[in-house]
Amino acid sequence: MPNTLPGLIIRSQSGFYTVKTDHGILVCQLRGRLKQGARLGDLVAIGDHVQVTPIDEQSGVIEQIEPRQRILSRMAPTPRGEYQQIIIANPDQAVFVFSCSQPQPRLRMLDRFLVIAEKQEIPAIIVANKVDLVGMQKAMEIFGHYQPIGYQVLYTSAKTGLGVNQLGEGLADKISVLAGPSGAGKSSLLNAIQPGLGLAVDKVSRGTGKGRHTTVLREMFPLERGGYVADTPGLKALALWDIEPEEMDGYFPELRSLVAQCQFSDCTHLHEPGCAVQEAVNQGLVHPDRYDAYSRLRLGEEEE
Repeated sequence: MPNTLPGLIIRSQSGFYTVKTDHGILVCQLRGRLKQGARLGDLVAIGDHVQVTPIDEQSGVIEQIEPRQRILSRMAPTPRGEYQQIIIANPDQAVFVFSCSQPQPRLRMLDRFLVIAEKQEIPAIIVANKVDLVGMQKAMEIFGHYQPIGYQVLYTSAKTGLGVNQLGEGLADKISVLAGPSGAGKSSLLNAIQPGLGLAVDKVSRGTGKGRHTTVLREMFPLERGGYVADTPGLKALALWDIEPEEMDGYFPELRSLVAQCQFSDCTHLHEPGCAVQEAVNQGLVHPDRYDAYSRLRLGEEEE
């Protein structure tokens, strides 16, 4: 076995990291020198590419953490200042699963998730599930306005199999981070793609972060078609407070190109005269629900 091996962290719990290498799975800890100095955030997370030294056939030591392409993280205030908690490193995409009915689609939550993805430069896919409950026409009425602004929307039904293969193909060979409200059918979809997968993801999600002293477990699950999926129960707690209000229009793709056309450079797009965004809304070029979402997030209003 080589002196050092490249690997991918697929599980993290209590200072122990499960690393997938070409020579098998190793359970590793960080080399002491990596822990030295001031810490402003998590040193290592699932999704990180690392270099490890094997100790034996089952364990090793992480020697180096490779530079990250992107991260999904949240800032947590501590007595020493802000601390960056990394939910997952190097995700290829975020997949947001929402139901067409039962429960009713929470589009304000979806818009908030999309802002988080835009902020952290993670490509997003929207999955409109339970199409069988409302029919395709109604489903497209609910979610159709996201496609013209650049988001891929997949219409699915775990019950009938609609879109399941397409979603499976979209997950193949990628690291995907999933999120969505409870009851949207995420686990059922994952089970339809790969039997047992949704149950495994759900088990970890339910056990994560419950109780003050519960060890935080994060895990990516391998796909038979290649790639991994990771659930993010913590995404609901991701705050937007680290986004300045004047930055918000930059995280709405349909508003970005309009900003320069406003009469005032510091336009909030809420009430000023000569506002290109409000004019676009009036002309039907910007969907009113998306503008409402922008307005509420700009004003810092809580999601209903």
